[in-house]
Amino acid sequence: MTDRPTAAPAPAFNAPASAAPVTPDVLTVPRKLPETGRINIVGLTREALRAALIEAGTPEKQAKMRVGQIWQWVYYWGVRDFAAMTNLAKDFRALLAERFEIALPQVVTRKISADGTRKYLVRIAGGHEVEVVYIPEDGRGTLCVSSQVGCTLTCSFCHTGTQKLVRNLTAGEIVGQVMLARDDLNEWPQPGEGAEAGRLVSNIVLMGMGEPLYNFDAVRDAMKIVMDGEGIALGRRRITLSTSGVVPEIARAATEIGCQLAISFHATTDAVRDVLVPINKRWNIQTLLDTLRDYPRLSNSERITFEYVMLKGVNDSDADARRLVKLIAGIPAKINLIPFNEWPGSPYQRSDWERIEAFADIVYKAGYASPIRTPRGEDIMAACGQLKSATERARKSRAEIAAEAGL
Repeated sequence: MTDRPTAAPAPAFNAPASAAPVTPDVLTVPRKLPETGRINIVGLTREALRAALIEAGTPEKQAKMRVGQIWQWVYYWGVRDFAAMTNLAKDFRALLAERFEIALPQVVTRKISADGTRKYLVRIAGGHEVEVVYIPEDGRGTLCVSSQVGCTLTCSFCHTGTQKLVRNLTAGEIVGQVMLARDDLNEWPQPGEGAEAGRLVSNIVLMGMGEPLYNFDAVRDAMKIVMDGEGIALGRRRITLSTSGVVPEIARAATEIGCQLAISFHATTDAVRDVLVPINKRWNIQTLLDTLRDYPRLSNSERITFEYVMLKGVNDSDADARRLVKLIAGIPAKINLIPFNEWPGSPYQRSDWERIEAFADIVYKAGYASPIRTPRGEDIMAACGQLKSATERARKSRAEIAAEAGL
């Protein structure tokens, strides 16, 4: 990744609308990586990078300019070698090489589905692994990124939920997933091109492993970097954060990130949702919906997406469909109907196609968009709800999983 321009001209593109106002960063110098003793630039916000440069000896009057220069090289051009940053003085490049590094998570395996979906098994610090999925469509595509190793929510229909939470990802590990996908897709701009030329990762969804709102600060900082108009430059309307319903953090997400919001909803009664999405026992459906009503206004979003996995005989009746549209009345919304993607030992079955279509028809006639998501990447276990790092795949029996789900 060093064959980039010999100079760093200002990016020739129109920056997207900026994100909603954010809480100022605490300007603490990042910790050094124990493996190298250097600070990884990937994942540092502009404010944090400026503080780190000053700590390393950069004069304060130059620090803002240096941040802008480094930012373009790393996030606009995708350069990883300080020596290639030729608009920086040689002695400053030497300082950067001594004190900093540009490091991404390691791709362990890459699998490509028959439908073109790509799934990456990615190793992070400590030897832990997460999965990242790229879903192509019509020349562009959506990147599904992870925010935690494992998950603490234990949603009974989700494969990731059978893996215990190991740790949160850092902002650098989240941004790094976007960068490694751009590497693999060879989509970094070339000389004379704008940011949109050849762009393949056109949307990001925080729908991979983990609950993003239980790792709020790292997710916020990572998305600030991704949305920055002088780098990767994905507008906030192209980023969707999916949550199971961490009510206290939803308002923060609106004001500090400002991206689109998706709710892992999946049930129309507390009794069923308590089993499918156990966080409902803490913040029930009514509490969640009361909070969601303010999100479009606070975040300047057009609507909220309600994700609804179709489980045969569990949540797919006509009565469920009618309750759903009654519950969300007054909330600008669309309903994504997700045919259940089975995984080894799962205690559920996918609803019959005719039942899914009947459910969708009721929702549509009530005035809501109700697209049925086409399963993608099932042959490589990359579909929604199937992610789980290979080294953590506990071989639980179907009976054990069903017992945990209370079935």
